[in-house]
Amino acid sequence: MAGRVDLDGNPINPITICMIGAGGFIGSHLCEKLMFETPHKVLAVDVYSDKIKHLLEPATIQWADRIQFHRINIKNDSRLEGLIKMADLTINLAAICTPADYNTRPLDTIYSNFIDALPVVKYCSENGKRLIHFSTCEVYGKTIGAFLPKDSPLRQDPAYYVLKEDASPCIFGPIEKQRWSYACAKQLIERLVYAEGAENGLEFTIVRPFNWIGPRMDFIPGIDGPSEGVPRVLACFSNNLLRREPLKLVDGGESQRTFIYIKDAIEAVLLMIENPARANGHIFNVGNPNNEVTVRQLAEMMTQVYSKVSEESSIETPTIDVSSKEFYGEGYDDSDKRIPDMTIINQQLGWNPKTSLWDLLESTLTYQHRTYAEAVKQAMSKTTAN
Repeated sequence: MAGRVDLDGNPINPITICMIGAGGFIGSHLCEKLMFETPHKVLAVDVYSDKIKHLLEPATIQWADRIQFHRINIKNDSRLEGLIKMADLTINLAAICTPADYNTRPLDTIYSNFIDALPVVKYCSENGKRLIHFSTCEVYGKTIGAFLPKDSPLRQDPAYYVLKEDASPCIFGPIEKQRWSYACAKQLIERLVYAEGAENGLEFTIVRPFNWIGPRMDFIPGIDGPSEGVPRVLACFSNNLLRREPLKLVDGGESQRTFIYIKDAIEAVLLMIENPARANGHIFNVGNPNNEVTVRQLAEMMTQVYSKVSEESSIETPTIDVSSKEFYGEGYDDSDKRIPDMTIINQQLGWNPKTSLWDLLESTLTYQHRTYAEAVKQAMSKTTAN
């Protein structure tokens, strides 16, 4: 760690980071990175600590004096402002970000992603503290290309579907499509953060993740999450593979997505943390445009990868088609493509993703198979016994 310098050759001084949502998927990987590779301190704020337990215990681990866990629900805890005041930088990762919740729990979704984030922005602004706020690629909504005729050659023009932080419009569906409650709340808090920067001098960076994937992501229903839960697509497919059930393709699985390995993405976040002069005032897409697939192609690739890591043959019917109404309930809608433009993050931070889709799926599914396969078998045997 000695002699670490930023992108401009300046020494990197140790700072204290208040990380809200530190116990989640992204937070756990970011905490690991900070403990293993930097001298920074972390005030880890969350209601759960399972995913960072290995960083907190035993008390004799070498970084024990650099990470503290604070069990706080930011909805109603007055201690939050004190922690933000103690820190040099606040990173806000807290959110409801599961698509199945967007149209079944729209009020919780809006409150979690807008109302609950307001005090965090306010405390940072009032106390002169820097903020890295995690948003989502969902703020872009649908592409311009989605509204062109199916046979229009313009649909192939990147100008109509590649998503740029400083140019692309944010296009949502009608109000009755409550699936957009998440994207709309996230966009509004982005606008508030930006306005605090413009009017009150808040130093901020906004991160727009494009499907970050890796070990400890999401949850497997009934194993490390609610039995009735519906996680995001990759965890849904992982759950089906572990249980040897067909992978459900919503509306034919024609939506296109890009996926990025969590460790690549965390490299980008560390660059933002340690290069405030280059990161402040910017919104950054963090994704991998080289890892683009349709959801159907993703299902096919995951089936192949899982067969390799588990040494099990694929089931006879690996996929089935379901309607979005059947899978998500009334009020669901979706974006067609999510391809990030990487110009700004490359110019400001010199960052590019490295890991291929096959490799990130192999890493993720190896972890899930090892960690969850036995638990799934136990859960299913109990169900059968009952």
